[in-house]
Amino acid sequence: MARPREFDETEALDAAIESFWLRGYEGTSMRDLAAAMGITGASLYNAFGDKKALFKASLDRYVARGLEVRIAELRRLPPLAALRSFFGGLIKLSLEDSERKGCFLVNSALDPGPLDPEFRRHMEAVLVRIETFFRETIAAGQADGSIAADQPAADLARQFLGLQFGLRVLARTRPERALLEGLVRPAFAALAPKRAVAAKRPRSPRRRR
Repeated sequence: MARPREFDETEALDAAIESFWLRGYEGTSMRDLAAAMGITGASLYNAFGDKKALFKASLDRYVARGLEVRIAELRRLPPLAALRSFFGGLIKLSLEDSERKGCFLVNSALDPGPLDPEFRRHMEAVLVRIETFFRETIAAGQADGSIAADQPAADLARQFLGLQFGLRVLARTRPERALLEGLVRPAFAALAPKRAVAAKRPRSPRRRR
């Protein structure tokens, strides 16, 4: 009969996330991981497999406990408010990141270590979920008139996905509110329906005859 595991797998995964997050995939050894997780190397292999499998499990845990929960909350908001809240939250996280760790998901996508074809497909699937959230939210806003419909929702979703990555990468070097908000502001200006933009323009004074 197999002996029951004497550690909490979710707590161990959370520790693995922190270790990968700080050092990156290549910079983190199995010995580092076992020490951070408080388990033996044999227990680590038995529970999670090799380093690549553990990295994948860590990424899945990070996405499930953070991104997916956040997206579920945002789907309850009106479309434009959901997008503003998403990026407002990213800016807040970036400004509070005193260690400048960045985003584990973004860091993982940029880390060349585990990106063999299998892992690349797994990462692509995560990014597609984010892009789908943007596309569906933008399409809903276009349907209710709160977002301009002159550009395809799919194109705007790709733009916002790139904006998300760019913001988090830039924030690791320059975590400045004015910079990050200035990066986001033009993207939201492009979402404004034309009638809303026209309403904000000052009227030209009438010429006297």
